[in-house]
Amino acid sequence: MKVTVCIGSSCHVKGSRQVVEQLQQLISDHNLGDKVELAGTFCMGQCQQGVCVTVDGDFHSVSPDTAQVFFEEHIKAKV
Repeated sequence: MKVTVCIGSSCHVKGSRQVVEQLQQLISDHNLGDKVELAGTFCMGQCQQGVCVTVDGDFHSVSPDTAQVFFEEHIKAKV
């Protein structure tokens, strides 16, 4: 599974660094490092949506406050 987080300026202001850090920790805590590839990218063209994240190409809007629930529903549940 490939999870890509936008680290462009708009998403950075909305908390992309915190989202990346939380996802890194959750992936590690659940021993999913061999199953989940976490990557960063610049602008996905949907800046108004918040921190843009794709999971195997499917778009999601995530914030530092919703990162845990996002992980449970869209990453952990699907690996």
